[in-house]
Amino acid sequence: MTTATSGRTRLSGVVGTAHTRVEGRDKVTGAARYAGEIPFADLAHGWLVLSTVARGRVRAVETDPVLAMPGVLAVLHHGNAPRLVTDYAGLMGMTPDPTAAVFQQDRVPHVGWPVALVVAETPEQAREAAEALVVAYDEEPHDTELTADHPDAHPAGGVMPAETGKGDLAAGLAASAAVVDAEYTTPEEHHSMMEPHAATALWDGGRLEVVDSNQGTTWIQGELASMFSLDASAVRVRSEHIGGGFGSKGLRAHQVAAVMAATELQRPVRVVMTRRQMFSLAGYRSPTTQRVRLGSDPDGRLLALEHRSLSRTSSVYEFVEPSAGVARVMYDADAHYTANHVVPLDVPSPTFMRAPGEAPGSFAIESALDELAERLGVDPVELRLRNEPEVGPVSGLPFSTRNLDACFREGARRFGWAGRDPRPGVRRDGRWLLGTGTAAASFHSGAGPSTATVTAQADGTFTVRISAADIGTGARTALTLVAADALEVAPDRVRVRIGDSDFGPAMIAGGSMGTRSWAWAVTEAAGELRERLALGVTVPPEGITVRSDTTAALGTLAQKERHSFGAQFAEVAVDTATGEVRVRRMLGIFAAGRIVNPLTARNQLVGGMVWGISMALHEEAVRDRTSGGLYAPDLAGYHVATNADVGDVQADWVDDLDPDDPVGIKGVGEIGVVGAAAAVANAVRHATGVRHRHLPIRPDRVLSAASAGGGAADA
Repeated sequence: MTTATSGRTRLSGVVGTAHTRVEGRDKVTGAARYAGEIPFADLAHGWLVLSTVARGRVRAVETDPVLAMPGVLAVLHHGNAPRLVTDYAGLMGMTPDPTAAVFQQDRVPHVGWPVALVVAETPEQAREAAEALVVAYDEEPHDTELTADHPDAHPAGGVMPAETGKGDLAAGLAASAAVVDAEYTTPEEHHSMMEPHAATALWDGGRLEVVDSNQGTTWIQGELASMFSLDASAVRVRSEHIGGGFGSKGLRAHQVAAVMAATELQRPVRVVMTRRQMFSLAGYRSPTTQRVRLGSDPDGRLLALEHRSLSRTSSVYEFVEPSAGVARVMYDADAHYTANHVVPLDVPSPTFMRAPGEAPGSFAIESALDELAERLGVDPVELRLRNEPEVGPVSGLPFSTRNLDACFREGARRFGWAGRDPRPGVRRDGRWLLGTGTAAASFHSGAGPSTATVTAQADGTFTVRISAADIGTGARTALTLVAADALEVAPDRVRVRIGDSDFGPAMIAGGSMGTRSWAWAVTEAAGELRERLALGVTVPPEGITVRSDTTAALGTLAQKERHSFGAQFAEVAVDTATGEVRVRRMLGIFAAGRIVNPLTARNQLVGGMVWGISMALHEEAVRDRTSGGLYAPDLAGYHVATNADVGDVQADWVDDLDPDDPVGIKGVGEIGVVGAAAAVANAVRHATGVRHRHLPIRPDRVLSAASAGGGAADA
């Protein structure tokens, strides 16, 4: 709808309408430049050298032969690199992973630890010299195996409590009509985004500039400033286009090494990780071992719930995969216990990976719910509806909105769940056994303080500046629509500039909080600017700019339990002769706040569901106990779902406006993967009669289970 106001055309309601990406043409034509391909004059290239031993010390680095090779400019290592500050509090108060603080010591804590950087005139010269560099080690015994009874396991909370508990668990289980007590495992998983990590560092007029691919320019600006003892104003980080991140694109070894080399040589230096190096340096999702105990009354209402998770961390940095946190939001019981423990081992540090905790945790708890439904003879959808909590099971806080029941009812209707025969192994299509499964999904919906500026230009257009990161989610486009609505103008009059730390502090693209946080700041600035313009002021040549800061406004969010929710449905076909599992169709219905741009939101949700297929059936990084390294750390050896593995995947949503958000937003970036693997695994159980408690559900596991006569597959 358009109206005339003070000579301007006002367009309302563009938020919620499908809009193609504003930078889409630049990306498909190659005009959009990524961090590893932006040209710089006098550019040198660095190549990281990684350790080949799993534990020990560097005895010697033989630099002289390498320095004599053509084009080689420098070799940095622990013996000559500048000293860094590492005892500061970074993002969320956490100290930096020492893996990023390169070349500070001779100790090697895992295979793939950065031990040197070779810098040369061309990337080919740098690589050849790096591969020729001889590094001698004093090796020590190592331990890389995660076991449920590891003596070094201990509670670890990360950003949430390590343990929660209420009620008498033993009494609750004893009083239950049905009990499930099972162990579930998920493997080590890697991000494997399309664009590798890349950074170029240079000094310009006494100011450090870093062109990078990251999930938050002000995040990296602050980390580098602290590490190199610089004022934040003396560091500028730019990250305009990003080819995927999934949680891995924070502070890493390549950025720090590039800054070191640029400082040493006083010329621009670029460092790009290879795909194999990413398997050591970019973080990953830790494997987990999870025990779930559920007890219910005859109608399926939970009396007791215990969810314990054990994950792996490195010996130099503690990161917990908080898988037991799912139960703290999803289901209540009079006796309710959760715990996250970790084991430090001689492995690279894990990190945030799409839906950290929720993705593996939902596999365990949602598989256990399915097992409970079977034992009770209760429909799996109905069992979940009967256990809908009125308030947060652990927090006790009211939900901002929940609407999970609406997701399940709409999903069941559209999927055709009502006609489902609950008996396993009775549906066939030729050689294929068919089955269907379901699972619930949840993911935290928060917001971080952000600043934004909106400028009214003299030509009637508007420029939004915010240090947002578009990691493929369509953030630029979403913010364009949000700004257009707040300004009451058409989207083509709004230009959104992002990915520059000079625009001021803003939330990172992480935790499904990016668009919500940035939209809040843009809405505040645009709203104030619109009010100023309504007074009939004349816009001068330099424009009129308004700046916002949402720090104070976010205080009310802590008064409620805030999550997005969803219901996942899957149909699989299983060939018991070959062990092949095919996901024929999936449907996800979500309650994820107001949807800003249906086109890109559906893309995010479907992408997460495809990741769930990949998690359920394909992804598994395996470590060699002898070397401590991974078998085949590349995209040939690490399997991910491809087009041939993905059938009909559909995502949609129910109305779920968040009343406390100025736009009504929650978040869609991560919830699509939550529960998806469990829905597939539950469908495999329905198809074959075999319960797979260990991911991925490989063909050999299907065949082994079939030859063993069904039941539970514990291989």
